[in-house]
Amino acid sequence: MNRSLEGGPSGQCYAPQCNSNEGNEAVLLLPEEIAALNLIDYQDLEQEEAAVVLGVSRKTIWRDIHEARHKIADAIINGKAIQMEGCTRKLKGNCPKRDETLCPKSGGGRCPRVTGTGTGDPAG
Repeated sequence: MNRSLEGGPSGQCYAPQCNSNEGNEAVLLLPEEIAALNLIDYQDLEQEEAAVVLGVSRKTIWRDIHEARHKIADAIINGKAIQMEGCTRKLKGNCPKRDETLCPKSGGGRCPRVTGTGTGDPAG
């Protein structure tokens, strides 16, 4: 079957700011996995409907969504970056990098977006 992936979301890369992994590891999401996430998890289509939209079998769309979710879980749990195949920002050399000044790893620095003074103010 021929996949129909035209007009999909423009790819971007995401990297953790505060919980950096020393190996700078990343997971790579493929266009078909992004399309499956978009249709099933974002647009709330059933797998059968998403398979028809993409022109693939239900088994193929199940595999794509399963792989995408597994990769995203791996990235979140293990502090890995998420890269998207064909990311236009990466191709132009504008791939976002971890900002070490925001969440320094040395000196016990803490992420200002997560910690606070307990006053209910997220900024501390």
